[in-house]
Amino acid sequence: MAREAMEFDAVIVGGGPAGLAAAVRLGRRARDAGATLTVAVLEKGPEIGAHILSGAVMDPTALDELIPDWRNRNAPLDTPATRDVFQILTARRAFRLKTPRAMKNHGNYIVSLGAFCRWLAGEAEALGIEIFAGFAASEVLYDGEGRVAGVATGDMGVGRDGKPKPGYQPGVELRARHTIFAEGCRGSLTKSLMQRFGLDADSDPQTYAIGIKELWEVDPARHLKGLVSHSIGWPLDRKTYGGSFLYHFGENLVSVGFVIGLDYENPYLNPYEEFQRFKTHPAIRPVFEGGRRIAYGARALNEGGVQSVPHLAFPGGVLVGCAAGFMNVPRIKGSHTAIKSGMLAADAAFERLAADGAARGMTLSSYDGAVRQSWLWRELKAVRNIRPAFDWGLLAGLVYSALDSEILRGMVPWTLRKRRPDHRSLKPAKACTPIAYPKPDGTLTFDRLSSVFISNTHHEEDQPCHLVLADPDRAIDVNLAEFDAPEQRYCPAGVYEIVHEDGRPRLQINAQNCVHCKTCDIKDPTQNITWVPPEGGGGPVYSNM
Repeated sequence: MAREAMEFDAVIVGGGPAGLAAAVRLGRRARDAGATLTVAVLEKGPEIGAHILSGAVMDPTALDELIPDWRNRNAPLDTPATRDVFQILTARRAFRLKTPRAMKNHGNYIVSLGAFCRWLAGEAEALGIEIFAGFAASEVLYDGEGRVAGVATGDMGVGRDGKPKPGYQPGVELRARHTIFAEGCRGSLTKSLMQRFGLDADSDPQTYAIGIKELWEVDPARHLKGLVSHSIGWPLDRKTYGGSFLYHFGENLVSVGFVIGLDYENPYLNPYEEFQRFKTHPAIRPVFEGGRRIAYGARALNEGGVQSVPHLAFPGGVLVGCAAGFMNVPRIKGSHTAIKSGMLAADAAFERLAADGAARGMTLSSYDGAVRQSWLWRELKAVRNIRPAFDWGLLAGLVYSALDSEILRGMVPWTLRKRRPDHRSLKPAKACTPIAYPKPDGTLTFDRLSSVFISNTHHEEDQPCHLVLADPDRAIDVNLAEFDAPEQRYCPAGVYEIVHEDGRPRLQINAQNCVHCKTCDIKDPTQNITWVPPEGGGGPVYSNM
C-alpha cells in the first residue's frame, strides 16, 4: 500500500519543551507578521506529556521570552522553589554543604514537566499548529540531492514476523521545507542524522546518565512545599558520578529520583537498585513514612556539555533541546535551554521561509550561530568543566567545582575533555566485585516489575521487537562471557534477562516492559543494541511526571 503524503512548511519531531517552544514561536511569528504557515508536531507518545520525564525544577527565563504573559495564562508553574538543601551522604549520616551557586533556585518553579508540556501544546494549537500524538517518526525522508525532506511515521499493524496483520496501515510521509528534530536524549532519528552528516565529527563523544524517578504522595506533616533537596555520596562509591533529588510540590507530592552517570565501571552496578537503596538512608526514609508511591519512570539524559554539542544545522533540518545536548549538568536543568533552542530554531526557519517560502532543504546556518551568541551558550560554557572534573573522583570533583564555579565563575582558559564514550567504560566482570542489594520491602523499596506496572507501560505485543540486536551471539559470547550480561542490571525495566534452554544461555528481550529510557542503546559495551521506535503510542503513560 502506498503511503499518504502531507506537505508542511515545518515539521517538528517531538512534543517536549523544545519542540513545542519551536511550534509556539513559529505560530506567534506568523501571527504577528500576518503570514500563514503550516506546522505539524509529531509525538510518539499516545498524548503530549506521556513520555516526558524530568525532576523538574524550571528556570522561567526562556518561558518569559516565549510567552511573556504566561503567569496570566494558567501555566502550571504554581510551586515556587523556596528553600535549597545540598548534602553529602555517608552510609549512616548526612552532612549539609553550602549550596553551590549553580544549584540555588530562587525564582525557579517545581513543576510536572508533563503537565507543562500539555499546557504548552494547548498554546500551540491555539495558534493553528497541528499536533499528531501517537505517531512515532521512524524514518527520515531525503530528496534527490540528499537533503532532509521530512519524516515518515511507522507502519501500524505489523506482526512480530514482519508481515501485515488485518487492519494494517502504512505510515504517513510528512514532507516539509524545514524539519526540526526535538526527539530528546539519544533520539533514533537524531542518531542516524549524526552518522549521515557527520554532525559530531568536531565534538567530544556525548556522555550520558540515567535518571530514575518516583512520584510519592506523602504525609502532609512531612511535606515541605517548595523544598529543593539534592545529595551526593552514598550509596555510590567515590568513583561513580551521581546523586539524588527530592522536590516537594503541589498537594503533598514529592518527586524523588536518582541520577547515575553511564560512564560507571563496575558491570555489577544496578542503577535501579542503587536508587531503591538510597531511599533507605536515615535522612531520607522519614520523608516517605506513611506515604504512597504513585508513579515511576526512567530516562537517559545528556551530560556532555558544550564539548559534546554537535553541528546543529544540516541540509533541511536542525537539532534542538536534548537532541543536541543542551542540559546544564551542575544546575540539573535542561527545560529552559531546550525552550530557548526551540525558539532560535523557529526564528531561523521563519526568516528563511519569509525570504523564500518555496525553498526546500536549505541549511539554517544562522541557527547554529544564533545558539552560540545566546545566553544559552554562555550559560553552558561557564560550567563546561564541572562534570568532567568528577572523573577524578568525588572529593576532587567537589574541590575543583568549588574553585571553578564559586571563585573563578567559569572564566578559565582551559576546557576539560572527555574522549571515551560511556559504553567503553565497563571493566571485565572478573576485575570487579559483585554488589549485594537488599530485597525490596514493598513499602519503601520495590522490585522493577511492580515499578513498570505503575509507569502504565503498554506495547502491542504482536509487533517486531523495537530493541534490535546487530548480532544475537554477541550478547552471549561477549556481554555474558566478559561482563556478566550487564544489560540485566542497567535496564531499569527488566527488559533483558539471561535464560537457559537445554543447558545453553540465551538473551531474552521482554520488549513489552520498555519505558523508552534508551540506556541500552547507550551503555551496551559492544553497541549491539539499537533502540528503534515501536508502533506509535506504545510505551509509558506518565502522569504528573
